Amino acid sequence: MNWIGRRLPRLEDPALLKGGGSYVADHAGKAAAVCFVRSPVARGTIVSIEMPSDGTVFTGRDLADVKPIRPILHRPDYVAIGQPVLPVDRVSFCGQAVAVVVADDAALAEDLAEQVFVDIDVADAIVDFDTALAPDAAPVHPEATSNVVVEGRMKTQGLDQAFAEAAEIVALDVRSHRQSAAPMENRGGLAEYDAASGRVTLTASVQMPHMLRTGIADTLGIPESELRVIAPDVGGGFGQKMSLFPEYVVLVWLARKLKRSVAWIEDRRENLLASAHGRDQAFSLRGAFARDGRLLGLEADLRSNIGAFSCYPVTCGVEPLMAFAELPGPYDFAEYGVRSRGVTTNTCMMAPYRGVSRPTLTFSMERMMDVAAKRLGIDAAEIRRRNLIKAFPHRSPTGLVYDEGSYLQAMEVAIEAAGLPAFRARQEAMRERGRYLGVGLSVFSERTGYGTPAYAARGMEIVPGYEIVDCTMDPSGDVVLRIGSSPHGQGLKTSLAQLVSDELGVEPQRIRIISGDTDATPYGWGTFASRSMVIAGGSSKLAAGKVAGKLKTIAATLMETSPDDIELKDGWARVSHSNQAMEIGTLARAAYHQSHRFKGLLPGLHENAVYDPGGTFSNASHIAFVEVDIETGGVRVERFLVAEDAGVLINPMIVDGQITGGVAQGIANALFEEIVYDDTGNLLTASFADYLPPTAAEIPEIEIMHMETVSAESVTKAKGVGEGGAIGAPAAVVNAICDALSPFGIELFELPATPQRIREALRRAGGASYA
Repeated sequence: MNWIGRRLPRLEDPALLKGGGSYVADHAGKAAAVCFVRSPVARGTIVSIEMPSDGTVFTGRDLADVKPIRPILHRPDYVAIGQPVLPVDRVSFCGQAVAVVVADDAALAEDLAEQVFVDIDVADAIVDFDTALAPDAAPVHPEATSNVVVEGRMKTQGLDQAFAEAAEIVALDVRSHRQSAAPMENRGGLAEYDAASGRVTLTASVQMPHMLRTGIADTLGIPESELRVIAPDVGGGFGQKMSLFPEYVVLVWLARKLKRSVAWIEDRRENLLASAHGRDQAFSLRGAFARDGRLLGLEADLRSNIGAFSCYPVTCGVEPLMAFAELPGPYDFAEYGVRSRGVTTNTCMMAPYRGVSRPTLTFSMERMMDVAAKRLGIDAAEIRRRNLIKAFPHRSPTGLVYDEGSYLQAMEVAIEAAGLPAFRARQEAMRERGRYLGVGLSVFSERTGYGTPAYAARGMEIVPGYEIVDCTMDPSGDVVLRIGSSPHGQGLKTSLAQLVSDELGVEPQRIRIISGDTDATPYGWGTFASRSMVIAGGSSKLAAGKVAGKLKTIAATLMETSPDDIELKDGWARVSHSNQAMEIGTLARAAYHQSHRFKGLLPGLHENAVYDPGGTFSNASHIAFVEVDIETGGVRVERFLVAEDAGVLINPMIVDGQITGGVAQGIANALFEEIVYDDTGNLLTASFADYLPPTAAEIPEIEIMHMETVSAESVTKAKGVGEGGAIGAPAAVVNAICDALSPFGIELFELPATPQRIREALRRAGGASYA
């Protein structure tokens, strides 16, 4: 029985569902409590800090020997900005930690923190793009000559000719407002000091434990051997928890300084205020279209607000440079001109959030396709048919090579399942009753599972990408897989167990996956960027394949046949075309206890493997059905369809869960979630009363159809799928809203499409009764 492709219930779930999960706060125990004192203003000079006489309080002056966090891109257009773990002279955003309090318990720490007075000479904050890019704007950071800290440009030779020959030029300005990943579990860390060795163990809610150890060790100037990092169960990350934050550096410093255990558990206000944000972007696009709807060329000016500092290790280039390279998406055209800038402001740092720039770039391209279709009198699906990539491999204008995909086929499958003729009849009937229904389509590609070649092309000082896996079968025939990847809710351990089961012929329940511990796993890059099943899966398959090769050699020796005739399956090693068989556990014991019998083999069953691929492209098509209440501006998503191609599905149930969760976040991006600052840089959305994640009531059942394009670019034949739901959903939902409001001639180009923005559009169009 093959395990790949089975909807196996997640092996991780029984403990989690029964309350047996182990999160950072569960480990804190009697550790001293840490509370950070944060700046109440976005910009200013620190004049003085007054501290209670009976408290343990440290400021930036106490940590003078600690280096700033300064991620590097080797690009002439990149400005490296150092982030002090606690500032000495100035504050750069509202919520920046300026002091730290240590007390016996959390309540006392908070009381003492309230007694710390930070005197700041307030300066005018730069919060938005227009202010930051104004010719007379003062730089946010004195080490920079302007507020543009990374910039990419390119222009193909034929772009001007494409616009000269265009029958229709579509220009639009797209705005994606800032979001928070808002994981269920906030950030937190426990730093434990071991007096015997002088080592510190940091247990933290993170996605990249090995990278965190490297960053903290470099910042503190200590060997990595003096620090162990453990990521226990993690209650969601979505990219927010892959960066090195100052708070973790301070925790380790405190443990070493005080020679005691200290713990910090972030609250929701802190998370919304001072953890990383995402997607604060403004794109201006011009598309040159032929009369038949073909896109001839694209020109774009892309601006990404990167906040006050650069995220470590991927840097502030992650959003603007992804937008630069991947804006063409699933469409086949040759002429492209782009300028993409990362702009620094006095706001919270930006970092990758599920999909990174792709929700905004997909939203931009899909809105452009819909607008072009209306102007040219072409059906929205038909204009996509004429422009989608159909021949592979395909090289984009930026040089990305797309492997085999099913862009057109996925769209057709989604359209067929949607039943559009029946919907159009219903839509017309409902309009006569004053109700406004709409349907929206989006098509996109998702670059996944890319290794060091992609990151090296960005000029990163620290180049992530590969994964190393150690695979061991013990004398009883049970398997231990040690991975550098660090799952945080994706069901990765179950999927890897299924993958390895088919290699070794044992049940998934006999495979234990060890992750998230720098003392117990090989160096790896964690879990992010829809990479784990491709890269960690690839190295797991390769390592397990090596162990399987040894098992076959041992079996062949004992049964006097050729290793090529041995099949490992269902716990047995069987000789093809024979009734000879031996239990795999018997072979494993022989590998350890009778090793002298197997010439040319080392004792035991332990192998490792490295996998570092160039990457593979998933693709999908989303269709959303909505109803818009023109009196309130409220939007209800009635139905949502996804046709997804992620190659071979190791566990379809887990894939469905990833898609569903991503779509939920995409609907949130489209309709609800928005981080808002006032003009002074003060955060106005510091709780879930103001920042609005959707509930189950706002998310319909997601109808998912799978396609399977096998790619030679993935050794597992799987493609990444973790971010796709979040990438395509915003465009589909807003396209559906525009379809619903088409009688009023309304076009929306802003995320989220809140009731206030929809009401304002209706007022301008004269479509609301109270206008």
